[in-house]
Amino acid sequence: QMQLVESGGGLVLAGGSLRLSCVASSFSMEHYAIGWFRQGPGEEREELSCIDDNGNDASVYYADSVKGRFTVSRDNDKNTVFLEMNNLKSEDAGVYRCTAAWNRGCPTTWLANDIFGRGTRVTVSA
Repeated sequence: QMQLVESGGGLVLAGGSLRLSCVASSFSMEHYAIGWFRQGPGEEREELSCIDDNGNDASVYYADSVKGRFTVSRDNDKNTVFLEMNNLKSEDAGVYRCTAAWNRGCPTTWLANDIFGRGTRVTVSA
C-alpha cells in the first residue's frame, strides 16, 4: 500500500526550529509533487509548501505565512522530502501532513485521491 509517513514534529519554543521528514513507503517519490499542509485546532487545512520533481528546474511554492522561514527540499535517493522550519511562531502549531501527487508541477490543485500521510504534530510554546 502506498503510504507517506511524517516525522520530526514535537514541542519547540517560539523562535526555535524543527525539521520535518516525509518518507514514501511502497512507492518511489520520483515524478511526484510533494506538498506540506498544516491544520491547527478548529482551522481549515492550509497548504504551506510544494516541491515538484523536475530536476534542476524543480518548482517550489511557499505560502506567504511561511515564506522566508520554511525551506522544502527533496532527496529522491532517500525517498524523502524535508521541511526545514525556522523562527517558529505560535500560529505554526498544528498537525503537519505531506501529500504526493503524480506528475504534477507546483503549485497544484490537490485532489482527494492524492496520497496523504497521517501527520506529525508541532507544538510551539511562547
